[in-house]
Amino acid sequence: MAEPQGKLLIVDDDEDILVAGRLLLRRYFAEVITCSRPADIESLMQEHEFDAILLDMNFSPGESSGQQGFFWLRRILELDAQAVVVLITAHGGVDIAVDAMKLGATDFIAKPWQNEKVVATVTASAKLRRSLREGRKLQQANQELAQLSAVAGQPMLGNSSAMRSVHTLIERSAPTDANVLVLGENGTGKELVARALHQHSKRSEKIFVSVDLGAIAESLFESELFGHMKGAFTDARDNRIGRFQAAEGGTLFLDEIGNLPLHLQAKLLTVLEQRQVTPVGANKAVAIDVRVIAATNVPRETLADENRFRQDLLFRLNTVEIMVPPLRERREDIALIVDYYLASYARKYSKPQPVVAHEAMTAILADDWPGNVRALRHAIERAVILAPTDELSVQDFHLPLSKTARSEPHASAASDNEDLNLTRMEKQAIELALRKHQFNISHAARELGLTRAALYRRMEKHGI
Repeated sequence: MAEPQGKLLIVDDDEDILVAGRLLLRRYFAEVITCSRPADIESLMQEHEFDAILLDMNFSPGESSGQQGFFWLRRILELDAQAVVVLITAHGGVDIAVDAMKLGATDFIAKPWQNEKVVATVTASAKLRRSLREGRKLQQANQELAQLSAVAGQPMLGNSSAMRSVHTLIERSAPTDANVLVLGENGTGKELVARALHQHSKRSEKIFVSVDLGAIAESLFESELFGHMKGAFTDARDNRIGRFQAAEGGTLFLDEIGNLPLHLQAKLLTVLEQRQVTPVGANKAVAIDVRVIAATNVPRETLADENRFRQDLLFRLNTVEIMVPPLRERREDIALIVDYYLASYARKYSKPQPVVAHEAMTAILADDWPGNVRALRHAIERAVILAPTDELSVQDFHLPLSKTARSEPHASAASDNEDLNLTRMEKQAIELALRKHQFNISHAARELGLTRAALYRRMEKHGI
């Protein structure tokens, strides 16, 4: 027998009933509290959280109408709308008990009772109460998660004409349920656009689920997105919902969709057309209600190649298309971005807010920033942490190699003056790979022969 848990309240004016009930049910509850005066119910409910309440219908000699039970049932439900109340009634009062159940009672027990019936009814009612309690906690947790998931970690900064066009498209398309395709280089802020669309949509109170398709192995694609049933494959020890079902009622953001193989594109298209998913190992499809926002750094002309991307899927995804401009095409926003992150990181690391020397700002404005806002943000954070003074110089920002150096990354011979320090060479190789792949971590890691996690560790090691 499982360890007794929870609390039970028995309310009856018959002491024999109270004693019998306590002796019978104390094996099934951690605490059984008895009460002969219904007037004490309110104070007891304030002091305890009961899993079930066993309530008599009549408390006065000769009373059989059940009106007293109706009164206290209503009062209990006023105090706790989710209270589980099991009524105690005489055989002749079954009709009264049924009326009481219509008012919110969970079940009833007829006198004289049968012990097996009492145990089964009360323990089942207590389980219902625990389920309701857990459901309420889960609902509250989901609401909190939905609010947190919808909050972007950073704002979309910029007043340039290019960024004003992006904001206009967001404002016009956000209130609709239209699928949106966000295009742009790595680091331009495509996820920020997706979060802004969610925040200004009718689904803003629901959850925002982000999925990096580039980080999901092909063999796990269906399981991750559509879910799986217990036993569907070797490691499927439990039923699991996929990302589509997790985003029910909210927004699903599919990042790096341009790198999805054609055979997986077909599976995604089927889901978008039918608006339902079939978990791996299931025989029945599950309807879904999600808004899909996709993003990719793949150029538009590449997406138009039917050998690289299914055109019918593209039509499904780009009802609205938003192009996020690279930083080099909106240089007038750079100073605003620099000021924002200087203040942000100074607060984060409890340092005085530094200023940028004129030469350093000139170099920042002149750089192409192939990693875009993400790369600029990292450079600012590193400078705030490591700069020896409150005035940041060109050296503090560790600006990229010169264009000449970048154009000759595979020089076949080393000059006498070339730096052969292994640590610095590793750092340079990582920087070159990141810049070559426009700061796409998955692609850079693959070229370097590393896992994404290993690359992140080395980037942290070198302050990249």
